[in-house]
Amino acid sequence: MHWDLATRYKILLEINNAVITNTSRDDFFKVLSKELKKHFYYDRLSIFLYDDETQSLKHFTAADGIEPEGFSASVRPLASGAIANMVIQSLKPIIIDDLTRYASHSSIGAMVNSGLKMTMAFPLIVRNRLLGTLHVSFKKAPDYLSELSEMLNDVSQQIAIAVGNMVAYTRLKHEKKHLEREKQYLMGTSEDYRPDNFLYTSPAMIQIMKLVERVSDIDAPILITGETGTGKDYLARYIHHISPRRDHLFVKVNCPALPPSLFESELFGHAKGAFTGADFKRIGRFEMADKGAVFLDEIAELPVSLQAKLLQVIQENQFERIGDSQPIKVNFRLIAATNKDLSKRIQEGKFRQDLFYRLNIFQIHMPPLRERREDISLLIEQINRLEAIEMNRPAPKYTEKAIEFLRAYSWPGNVRELKNIVKRIVILKPDETISLSEIKKFVDTEDRHHTPNHNSLFTLAESERQCIERALIKCRGIVGGANGAAHFLGVPKSTLQYRLKKYDLSPTDYTGT
Repeated sequence: MHWDLATRYKILLEINNAVITNTSRDDFFKVLSKELKKHFYYDRLSIFLYDDETQSLKHFTAADGIEPEGFSASVRPLASGAIANMVIQSLKPIIIDDLTRYASHSSIGAMVNSGLKMTMAFPLIVRNRLLGTLHVSFKKAPDYLSELSEMLNDVSQQIAIAVGNMVAYTRLKHEKKHLEREKQYLMGTSEDYRPDNFLYTSPAMIQIMKLVERVSDIDAPILITGETGTGKDYLARYIHHISPRRDHLFVKVNCPALPPSLFESELFGHAKGAFTGADFKRIGRFEMADKGAVFLDEIAELPVSLQAKLLQVIQENQFERIGDSQPIKVNFRLIAATNKDLSKRIQEGKFRQDLFYRLNIFQIHMPPLRERREDISLLIEQINRLEAIEMNRPAPKYTEKAIEFLRAYSWPGNVRELKNIVKRIVILKPDETISLSEIKKFVDTEDRHHTPNHNSLFTLAESERQCIERALIKCRGIVGGANGAAHFLGVPKSTLQYRLKKYDLSPTDYTGT
């Protein structure tokens, strides 16, 4: 077969069009294999990506054609890919007309065992950077080997550009996701937050929401108090959502998770070169929140030494980055939240009185779930529906007696505990009817010391400690990750680690439970 210059240009054009019209690796590879098969037949086509840092190989996508036993898309050392290794070391095409001569190598032996007898491999190089290798293998060597190798050598250069674009696209997509996750962390974004899901019918919440409507348009600070899990974070976001600042950022500062050594850098930012490791200028949380809102969550946990610095920013509405003497003016709405009695903390010398006065212009107390029982059935219905949609499962159905039992339950973990129970039921009992006996099993799992209308009472700290211990038992001492206690409780890992230290709890004590 003869490939003249015009035919080669046509093939290159077709491959180029494949790059333009296909952004996914699989789609591109399918079009590439289809175009190549128009001009010659092969038994296996594959592309390997090469990682110079780890000296490893990985399939660009699944190969087309014969799949030798033991070959997979998993990452493997360069040394285990004999042919790719030859190409990468020489940076030149490799043609092996008789694979049986090298069958002692495991990867080539696997090719021979699958019926392949001949192969050609080409380096994929873009701007002097080696991206990987292109491999074309045959059961029988083609008669037009010399012309085919010349044509594929030209084609490999175009494929290298395509692969480079695909790799860059994938990297940018991953970086974008990373930046989005980082932004969610910095902004305290909650995937669960939707303003239209803020449901209530109880007199207690109706009174609170009337107050929220009155203060949302005012820029004065708001202090939200209430037990853990009552929805203080959710209310803060709702206030921002209905305020005139809604089009600007809501920046969350999780005070317990803020190490004192990083306090100023996180909140105020730093100039490039301000200290060792400051290789770039950092924008602090207060600067991000300009024209928006700052939410100081669990502010009672902030060390007294840092409270003075925070107070100064609140009073003056300006600050200086570390390593920069130029003052930066900011305009933000301040919302703070705590589950502690700040008056008691002031008496104990753990909270500055002047900071309390600056924060406590308007105080909103979120009632515990046991004081807003009228909302429980509404919350169950909403959470059940949303979790079922999120997990793509049919929603369970609750009998009236099961709902009555949940209305009477003490809910030491408040709305967070309710959500955890409903979520687990969606996972374990999709499309089933949840009876009274069934719901008791789930509630007992959550709280063996509390039953509806139980006469004994626990302090908030005791309830919180017991809730954490039950989560550690359930998760066998795992703290972070999808199967960890932090995810189970619906709190950031850093917050749970702080609570573990506070209550002197060691996760390793629960690994065998």
